Amino acid sequence: MTRARAPRSRTAAPRVPILRTRPRPAALSVLILTTLLLAVTGCAQRSSTTPPGVLNVGQISNSLAFFPLFVAEQKGYFAEEGVKLGERPRLGTGAKVAAALKSGSIDLGAGVMTDALNLARIDDKGRLVANLVDRYYVDVVVGTSFAGATPSDPLDQRIRALRGKKIGITGPGSGTEALVTYLFAKTGMNSATDSELVNLGSTAAAALGALKAGRVDALAFFQPIAQQATAAGIGVRFISPAAGDVPGLERTSHGVVFTTQRIIDKKPKEVAAFQNALGRAQRFIHQADTAEIIRLLGVYLKGIDPKALTELPALMRSEIPESIGFPRSSFDAAIAFHRTTGLVKHLPSYEQIVPPALRANAT
Repeated sequence: MTRARAPRSRTAAPRVPILRTRPRPAALSVLILTTLLLAVTGCAQRSSTTPPGVLNVGQISNSLAFFPLFVAEQKGYFAEEGVKLGERPRLGTGAKVAAALKSGSIDLGAGVMTDALNLARIDDKGRLVANLVDRYYVDVVVGTSFAGATPSDPLDQRIRALRGKKIGITGPGSGTEALVTYLFAKTGMNSATDSELVNLGSTAAAALGALKAGRVDALAFFQPIAQQATAAGIGVRFISPAAGDVPGLERTSHGVVFTTQRIIDKKPKEVAAFQNALGRAQRFIHQADTAEIIRLLGVYLKGIDPKALTELPALMRSEIPESIGFPRSSFDAAIAFHRTTGLVKHLPSYEQIVPPALRANAT
């Protein structure tokens, strides 16, 4: 005789939100990057897979740091300098950019200094190619109903108001996580245990949606997130290193293009042409009519509220250098920042990661 089975419960097990992450120590973020690189490359160190005259360039997203690449494309500078850009994937996180670079699917990666330093940690031939943004261009944005502190309160009070809150970041090991880690450490807190970091990816619309819906209390996100939140009436800029809110981060190499010495050796003319075009684009941003910059930004940041565009030209001119070189003081500030966060171990020296030409051009 067959025993009757007990009826199954109709109540589904509670779902774990896919965006939310458990607090993780900094060492785990580094481990994630290393694991991803090994999984993608199988421990191999591949060189370029593109034909002569072509460079594949991957970047995290369409944040303000990578606007010079767009300008160089739109103005035809790459073609005039003698290099063709092949695939231009938006890869979402710096870890994926580094993995693609390591695998040979891209030749140059556009990310943040955290990504370049992490690559140099596991590959002593990692090299910087261009300085895109010379300020820490991640802002902390809070919802309009956020309580505990206001944007005009002292910095320590604003940081402490984030304790116990859900903070949206792009992903683990990112420059967005690094800022939260750094700010919490300044007040004796630990972001891994004193907050809940929520991985939102690199799409601004998704991040703003999470803030509006209350899935997060704050965002640590790349510019122009604050301008977009203000224009939409869902948030305000709370902490901005680029605006001078955080002592020690007034000038620091942050948005960068990086590669490996193997690519530089294999494609020296292409890399030099890329650098020349990018330098021209950065000078254009400083010299062009503001209306033209706003027009280009409207194309680059598709769907952005026009009200969010008005302050961006002046903002970019204060952050994007006219030279692609790396001032020693800005590099040292970036190293000090990453030493404090603990997100990157075995930090490289200026002479190791900055090619000689980019030291001479640093002004």
